[in-house]
Amino acid sequence: MTTYYYVAASQKFLLEEEPFEEVIQERLRNYKEKNKEIDFWFIKQPAFLDAPEMAKIKAQIPQPCAAVITTDKRLSTWLKLRLEYVITGTFEAPSDTIEDPLLSLEQAV
Repeated sequence: MTTYYYVAASQKFLLEEEPFEEVIQERLRNYKEKNKEIDFWFIKQPAFLDAPEMAKIKAQIPQPCAAVITTDKRLSTWLKLRLEYVITGTFEAPSDTIEDPLLSLEQAV
């Protein structure tokens, strides 16, 4: 199993109210400069929040939601400091209730 860290908020907050794109571009530049492999993903309507053990957390996030999922705890902390009004946490996957940590419930249009 792998530990994943997440930073979650409403899609409206991340995509309209925060300079989210700028924050991600800054992090991508940093990774490129350090030749570091990308270890974070932006997921709209992340399926992991539908796991029974995540019900209380999902209830705190206005819907529709989105999350950045990473295997790097420091990146999660950095995003929390940059974005401020987000919920952070961890989960293990694959598990009995979370099979694919990067699965989205958003319907393709």
